[in-house]
Amino acid sequence: SLDFWRLLYVLLKQIHGGRWTESDAIDTQIRFVKSALWYHGYDRPQLHRLPADGSAGSRELLLAFSWLLHRLGLLEQLLARNRVKTGDETSVCTCEDDLPKRQEGATEAGPEGGLEGRVDVRYLQWLNGRLKFQWRSLHAQHQEQCKLWHKIHLFTSGSHMDQILGHLSVTEADLIRQPENYKQLLQLLESETMQLEAFLEWKQLEPVYWQWMETVLDNMAEEGNMCESQDAHVENRRLLKVTSCCPWADKLTGQMDRLSRDLMALQDQLHQLVTQRKAAWREKVAAREELQKEGFSATARMIQESVEVKLRGLTSLHAPKENKMHGSCRLVLRNKHPASKTGFGQSQVSKEPVSAVSAAEVIRELQMREASLQRELEQLREECRQRLDEIAEGLEGVICISP
Repeated sequence: SLDFWRLLYVLLKQIHGGRWTESDAIDTQIRFVKSALWYHGYDRPQLHRLPADGSAGSRELLLAFSWLLHRLGLLEQLLARNRVKTGDETSVCTCEDDLPKRQEGATEAGPEGGLEGRVDVRYLQWLNGRLKFQWRSLHAQHQEQCKLWHKIHLFTSGSHMDQILGHLSVTEADLIRQPENYKQLLQLLESETMQLEAFLEWKQLEPVYWQWMETVLDNMAEEGNMCESQDAHVENRRLLKVTSCCPWADKLTGQMDRLSRDLMALQDQLHQLVTQRKAAWREKVAAREELQKEGFSATARMIQESVEVKLRGLTSLHAPKENKMHGSCRLVLRNKHPASKTGFGQSQVSKEPVSAVSAAEVIRELQMREASLQRELEQLREECRQRLDEIAEGLEGVICISP
């Protein structure tokens, strides 16, 4: 169990980009593994009930490890993170945002109480300003890095043996200036080759592993059913014992039965009352529809305008899915050749070759997305202004001045 806890700790630390040492306390490792698994959606209670000293739970840890392999692509992520990068790469993402689903998942996993009424708005404004400042600093540093990359690519044009690339990267230029670092790079490449060979061997034996895990799941399911039946049997015996020892238990059981029947009767009455109220509301709505045609038409116009705004921002959806990119891409300078022949390709672990795409196409698509989000932001601001105006009209003797 301890070895399995340490294994999951090291793997999850690498995925989350954190530092780890072998001297970390075992309770610290176990807390991190449990929290990381909970973050990724693994909420099996049997795992989170395991002791903090790591003395038990090897089979639960095996199940969690298998879940990580299947759900997160654990090995593929580790290979992508530990890959030796010899070229100059940048991150590119032209996928559609999945923000509503992420927000919903974060709400479900968050605390029940929430933060309403406990956070000062001024503190949030300060955090927002600090975030904007850090974002602008990061953007300025990224621009400076791109300028330096461009200078190196331009000055080393025609120096690379590969005609598709045509220029040296920062790593290759540094190796020419400092040849003693070549041995270190060679060791890293040999280590990556060993990892790829081990991954290929795992892919050949993977079906056997999943067949074995099916038997493990079946055994765990049988043991779980046996434990539930034993718990139910113990509970029944406990009730019988209480009934036989306590003379007032029969009377209490009869009172509970009467209360249950009364509750069922009240539930039926409530259902009938709700049905009657719904019918009455439908009649009122049908009577007022004729009087509120103008209001309904105004609402329909607002909805139609909202749909048109969103449709204007979805003009790029007709593009094929192959152009959607996500991940690291290698930068290759091309001044004269067409973009379709450049080497700007995705560097993730993939069996299929990735078609090249020019930076101009990515910039154009991102600008369209930015314009769409800006229109949606303006629409939301206008709705907020209208809502605030409605609230201000209901306040007597109060003057509202916009900031």
